[in-house]
Amino acid sequence: MITFRQISDDLLSTVNHAQSLLEAIPESKASVKPQPNKWSHKEIIGHLIDSASNNHQRFVRAAAQPELTFPGYDQEALVALVQPNDASWELLVRFWESYNRYLAHVIAHLPESAAEVSCMIGKNPPATLRFIAEDYVAHLKHHLNQIVGQRFKTAYGAKG
Repeated sequence: MITFRQISDDLLSTVNHAQSLLEAIPESKASVKPQPNKWSHKEIIGHLIDSASNNHQRFVRAAAQPELTFPGYDQEALVALVQPNDASWELLVRFWESYNRYLAHVIAHLPESAAEVSCMIGKNPPATLRFIAEDYVAHLKHHLNQIVGQRFKTAYGAKG
């Protein structure tokens, strides 16, 4: 079974690899939508920042209780609300990178005794805290692959 430390190491490795790839994308390209109904690179990173924020709360709150229920969230509505295309690419990438480095630290320090804590998120079936942490990294890799191509492999989790 994968440990929180291994999940943390995977997240940190992914951030280390992705950072320079993201920084190499010019501002002029970062706001372009590939299709009218698809997110731009800025919108994807904005979504990943929102995901980091939501999951940060899940990680720390679930680790402190025997079970927990969290609300779901409407990712399309939140991307529309925060308007990441109006922010600079540099700001988005730096914030995404910093927040995920911190989340790697948080995940590494989650007690293994909390790995099987049952979490309800919105209307989804219950999931363990370990699965939520694994799926967070898989979800992040899935979206990075949309930006930079299929470079990030997922060893675990439901997405990728």
